[in-house]
Amino acid sequence: MRAVVTVIGKDQTGILAGTSTEIYKANGNIVEVSQSVLQDFFAMIMLVDITKMTMSLEDLQKKLRAELTTMDIHVMHEDIFNSMHRI
Repeated sequence: MRAVVTVIGKDQTGILAGTSTEIYKANGNIVEVSQSVLQDFFAMIMLVDITKMTMSLEDLQKKLRAELTTMDIHVMHEDIFNSMHRI
């Protein structure tokens, strides 16, 4: 099972570190990362293996939002993400 984590906002130091640390603490495993900085804006998408995760996706999202208060963060199960983006 996998989840998609998106992080978007004004670029600042520690975004990747803060996100990956909270995923690590929840026993998630980052499978892929794509990130980009466009002028002053940061955008990142992570694919996370949640098979052994020790908290719900909702709780992970709350932790990430508490860690990175100025960022727009979404965490959703891969199946929901795929359903939302199906044509």
